[in-house]
Amino acid sequence: MPRYKTVEQVLSLMKDITRVRNIGIIAHVDHGKTTTSDTLLAASGIISQKVAGEALALDYLSVEQQRGITVKAANVSLYHEAEGKGYVINLIDTPGHVDFSGRVTRSLRILDGSIVVVDSVEGVMTQTETVLRQSLEERVRPILFINKVDRLVKELKLSPQEVQKKLTDLIMEVNNLIEMYAEPEFKEQWRIRPELGNVVFGSAKDKWGFTVPMAAKKGVKFSDVVTAYSSGDKSKIEELSAKAPIHEALLDAVIKLVPNPRDAQKYRIPKIWKGDLDNELAKAMLNADPNGPIVLMINDMKVDPHAGLVATGRVFSGTLRAGEEIWLVNAKKQQRVLQVSLYMGATRELAEEIPAGNIAAALGLDSARSGETAVDIKFKDSNVGSFESLHYVSEPVVTISVEPKNPKDLTKMIDALRKLSIEDPNLVVKINEETGEYLLSGMGFLHLEVSLQLLKENYGVDVVTTPPIIVYRESIRAKSQIFEGKSPNKHNKLYISVEPLNNETIELIANGTIKEDMENKEMAKILRDSAGWDYDEAKKIVAIDENINVFIDATSGVQHLREVMDTIIQGYRLAMKEGPLAFEPVRGVKVVLHDAVIHEDPAHRGPAQLYPAVRNAIFAGFLTAKPTLLEPLQKLDIRVPMEYVGSVSGVITRKRGKVLDMSQTGNVARITAEIPVSESFELASELRAASAGRAFWGTEFSRWAPVPDSLLTDIIMKIRERKGKPKQLPKVEDFLS
Repeated sequence: MPRYKTVEQVLSLMKDITRVRNIGIIAHVDHGKTTTSDTLLAASGIISQKVAGEALALDYLSVEQQRGITVKAANVSLYHEAEGKGYVINLIDTPGHVDFSGRVTRSLRILDGSIVVVDSVEGVMTQTETVLRQSLEERVRPILFINKVDRLVKELKLSPQEVQKKLTDLIMEVNNLIEMYAEPEFKEQWRIRPELGNVVFGSAKDKWGFTVPMAAKKGVKFSDVVTAYSSGDKSKIEELSAKAPIHEALLDAVIKLVPNPRDAQKYRIPKIWKGDLDNELAKAMLNADPNGPIVLMINDMKVDPHAGLVATGRVFSGTLRAGEEIWLVNAKKQQRVLQVSLYMGATRELAEEIPAGNIAAALGLDSARSGETAVDIKFKDSNVGSFESLHYVSEPVVTISVEPKNPKDLTKMIDALRKLSIEDPNLVVKINEETGEYLLSGMGFLHLEVSLQLLKENYGVDVVTTPPIIVYRESIRAKSQIFEGKSPNKHNKLYISVEPLNNETIELIANGTIKEDMENKEMAKILRDSAGWDYDEAKKIVAIDENINVFIDATSGVQHLREVMDTIIQGYRLAMKEGPLAFEPVRGVKVVLHDAVIHEDPAHRGPAQLYPAVRNAIFAGFLTAKPTLLEPLQKLDIRVPMEYVGSVSGVITRKRGKVLDMSQTGNVARITAEIPVSESFELASELRAASAGRAFWGTEFSRWAPVPDSLLTDIIMKIRERKGKPKQLPKVEDFLS
């Protein structure tokens, strides 16, 4: 196969947008994403064919090589020929472990197609469903790759007919997910149909694979696969690889079925762009115009030890060149692009320019963060819009306290933590103002472990940590009466009640359907139709905070209120950051301002006066509305032989878990369950012990749920003690002075 090995040749192809494809490889952990990437890199001449499948070329961090998992999303631009034409395929290998799902979310924003890798034996797992759902939500077209087909022969000893039956069932399962999660206009078009070639069967490790059309063309049958592996003859497997190379099957499918960037942007921009579709920028993006104004969506920030911060993103319009001034919409800053390059695995290759439709790296955009929209500087003073916020399927729920082993490394550690949190927005770094502790919050235990390893390997900082702490949320289960909150000078009075948000509202805010910056009428209509709100009340929402709480101004004709409303809202946001029970964030609460008395003199109604008034009224209401703590629950998807179901169910029960569903295929049971994250410390070893090592499972964040009443007071007191707070719980009277 011809290979373009020079950057110049790849760059020249990038200028023809019909020859460009942007794809990602997504899957459940250990289903073979990175091995698949290796085979594609080898086919393009980037790594040796001999080490493909073992090199883990896109797992370029030592932590990835050691743990055998992908942590970061790695980019590479590949060359492939189909029907005599050359194409550039911008490929991203994404993590599969749930703790790194935020990187999948950020990658999908800049892609048009996804190769969904599924292990033929394990089938669709929890994280498979999650990443496929994410792909469909971003209007990224999926291609299915059923990997490790050899396991059906070597381990399950299936006949050719049984192999085909197993694969058909798996395709049906994926199609059910597409039916469930795809938008109506894409359901039929994106269904997996073997005869169309949008499913590849193969083994990435053994480097063979084929679609149904390719098999017909080359005379390959499933019986050939069964014969090759049943015989144990390596030469037969090599013949299969020579006759039906995996890279050809996958990349031909990508070129045939994944749209070029211009075609994809026509239907993706209306979904992911938050702004007027009739302005100059939007029109240029809809056409992926290389001569239009520059629009760059930054999906990732990396710290290069030599070059500093490197922004990675997709050029949706215009052409990215060194020396150009651009405007960062979210950061509200003007910055100059110092250098432009494209990715070739772990390395970046310099380029004079990267045109619309391609993925680029840029130096000089130090103020940018993941999710940033960068536009032509001439739009600096106009409200042109930006890309929709990224919505993560999980959130940080585990926290540790860190301090350097060597006290002299404190400044070094602080700088390293800052850089880590820039590279990984799902890693949250906070300082406990009272104790001076540095707190690191992550998606799960593995996320924090890997972050600490990166801290040591990349920045030379060795740290001492506390045992992991589970993050809770505070909430209420009833509606309060109206309470009066007075300012310290007694000149301002606010009359506030609180009540719980219903689940429908929480879901609408969590998935981004309802956002603070929406038009009130649009928001009110959605809440009325989908969550049962009174339309007039919904129109009065004036703030929605990051932890899913809303603030409603239900007042009428209050003097001077408009002048101080921003201060009151800020007071509400501060109150939501630390609730009265355990100083944990508040979640799922509706705060209603019914009336107010505001002093006419601005000197008597500043933040020092209004913040306490807001907080006191909210907290008094909170304590009378059946307050509780919410704990994070983890969803488990377990496959285990039937004889071990009782033992595995016992583990789940002991950990305060609940079995949600159970099904059986042959001698294998599939158990879906939920357990509290706080009970999952030794989960892996206990499941292995209960199943004699024969269970395999996936996990993902499920939801927030009330802590059992029997444990509530004990957990609150332990959190208060850990935070150095008074041991007695506050009373309503404490907030009504």
